[in-house]
Amino acid sequence: MAELLKIDRVSKTFSPGTVHEKKAVEDLSLLLEKGDFVTVIGSNGAGKSTLFGAVAGSFFPDGGKILLDGEDITFQPEHKRARQIGRLFQDPLKGTAPHMTIEENLSLAYLRTTRHRSPLGIVGKKDQAYFRERLAALGLGLEDRMKNPVGLLSGGQRQALTLLMATLVTPKLLLLDEHTAALDPATAEKVQALTKEIVADRGITCMMITHNISAALELGNRTLMMDRGRIVLELSGTERESMTVPRLLELFKEKVSRELDNDRMLL
Repeated sequence: MAELLKIDRVSKTFSPGTVHEKKAVEDLSLLLEKGDFVTVIGSNGAGKSTLFGAVAGSFFPDGGKILLDGEDITFQPEHKRARQIGRLFQDPLKGTAPHMTIEENLSLAYLRTTRHRSPLGIVGKKDQAYFRERLAALGLGLEDRMKNPVGLLSGGQRQALTLLMATLVTPKLLLLDEHTAALDPATAEKVQALTKEIVADRGITCMMITHNISAALELGNRTLMMDRGRIVLELSGTERESMTVPRLLELFKEKVSRELDNDRMLL
């Protein structure tokens, strides 16, 4: 398969030279092929979100290179990367404008990412019909609430809408940063199922941070474990298929000589 994302020896230190100095990512390399769905696990402070921030352009790395579909994006501004990279956060309030309607939020996402922009910067009736069709596919009844402000939606509905906005125009890469962690279990399960369906249906290359180890082993085709800014373990193929949560915790202890002491890891 073709290479989609190449992270080559990327490092990032925050507040260097101060008492708050933090090596968040250190000499990290990773290759993703088109169609990969990679789950990322690790304790708090392992560097997971920092890795996503470097790829999305939230900041520039101190060293190393990041290539997306053969293009060097290491120092490309975040807003330019947003045309090719979709991202969801843990907080359902991020990613949408609460005082704008569902239709207006979708229009903004569509105009930001599509290459077929209207010269007037507006969406037409055909686009609106497309929005309605995609909303209906979520199964949440949002297609009948397109004129409602997003602020009136529940956390699960907003996260589902944000997921739709991030994939309205199929991105080259989708980054999911614990996007179901703030939701109640039933809603989280529904958003997770929607995620799996949309990613599979559109063949999107995806990376997902999760604290649910069982989900990390069930979803996608690869699992990475991070610790102290590095990838310490990677699982794929038959090894991943036969992996159990207890055995994975043992492997972590073998790799870093300590136990995974994070209460948020759901076993």
